[in-house]
Amino acid sequence: MTTFLPDLVEQLLAGPHPLPIAAAGDPVLRVPAARYDGQLTSEQLSRLISAMRDTMYAAPGVGLAAPQIGIPLRLAVVEDRADVPPEVRAARERFPLPFRVLINPEYHAVGEARSAFFEGCLSVPGWAAVVARPTTVRVRGANEHGESFDEEVSGWTARILQHETDHLDGTLYLDRAITRSLTSAENFTEHWNQPTPENAARALRFDISTS
Repeated sequence: MTTFLPDLVEQLLAGPHPLPIAAAGDPVLRVPAARYDGQLTSEQLSRLISAMRDTMYAAPGVGLAAPQIGIPLRLAVVEDRADVPPEVRAARERFPLPFRVLINPEYHAVGEARSAFFEGCLSVPGWAAVVARPTTVRVRGANEHGESFDEEVSGWTARILQHETDHLDGTLYLDRAITRSLTSAENFTEHWNQPTPENAARALRFDISTS
């Protein structure tokens, strides 16, 4: 792992940009990623983070994990400008999340409260499904400068951090989704692009409360 990762990163960064994103079915998305323990030089890490950030913006998305670009490291980038209507922001507790880097993150639920909303994924393009997740989580990890963090986050920020950390464990959001809620992007835009999935639950006949 230590010997081949720098070469893998260099090959990736020498290729097309934005970086290609692995789609569901690619084995790299199903293997738990290795902890980052200095396998890359600071210059390589910086260039990789910059390329991931540009790729996330271009997709566009609010997060990108290293396995999604074929790099099996516990590294992710996130940012959410929360450019949504006020009623959506209120229902989802979705507030701006400045760009940040997550290295070796892990999370644990705080309390029993769970929230259910539609999610999508850059590695599962064209689809969305409802996922019930802990509303508040405690997240531990480090940033790109090696500075540790240990914090509680709630609402949509908690959802983003859970989603990206799951990628590092080889888990896709579909593994946690209510399968009956699965919808194409076209049908989501036409029918279910609402602050909450309550109408979808009634029409598609799935139960949010027991998810």
